[in-house]
Amino acid sequence: MSSETTRRIIILRHAKAEWSDESDHERPLADRGRKDAPVAGRRLAGSGITPDLALCSTSARTRETWKLAVHELPERPRTVYEDRMYEASLGELIALLNEVSDEVDDVVLIGHNPGMHALADALAGESEGDLLPRMNRSGFPTAAIAVLEFSGSWKTVEHGAARLVAFWAPHE
Repeated sequence: MSSETTRRIIILRHAKAEWSDESDHERPLADRGRKDAPVAGRRLAGSGITPDLALCSTSARTRETWKLAVHELPERPRTVYEDRMYEASLGELIALLNEVSDEVDDVVLIGHNPGMHALADALAGESEGDLLPRMNRSGFPTAAIAVLEFSGSWKTVEHGAARLVAFWAPHE
């Protein structure tokens, strides 16, 4: 595979979670979240992107979001439930991307704010039209999806290395 291969990073923030007496890690999705997650999956399916790999936080709300979203995709990607994504910093998220095998063209990350928004914002050196300001104005709400493209190896992913080509939020 050429080092100039165009790759995509799909960033999916978990759907709306319940506020409960559970530990933060174990909070389930709220009713709205259970409705929005499949819609996000359909949106991803409709984009024509078929991720090769999913990196999902181990929290209950991210696992539930992915379970509902992935059923809408034409093909289920290999899924890795990654402890390091829970409460991950921007640097930790970039380090995870740098570990992705170059055999993978498209990866979806299912995680939490502020990390998901910070990652999309930091990687987007440029964007199509008004996508970047629109994404930043929105605050990257629950069940939002950002799609970024870059060329090269996963080891080269760093600040400004990608182009934001799509942003969608369920209640915009």
